[in-house]
Amino acid sequence: MSKKGLTKKMRLAKEKRKIRRIPAFVMLRTKRKVTQNKRNRNWRTDKLRIED
Repeated sequence: MSKKGLTKKMRLAKEKRKIRRIPAFVMLRTKRKVTQNKRNRNWRTDKLRIED
């Protein structure tokens, strides 16, 4: 079993925060011009290039 280093864990946490969906009030404020997060990433197909 491998252990994650602190730096790798922090980078993974930052990437996780980035892929949140946008709040509903943003859709309302932009009259649905913005409907989804442009930084969406699929966990299986789009791999992160994170070195430890």
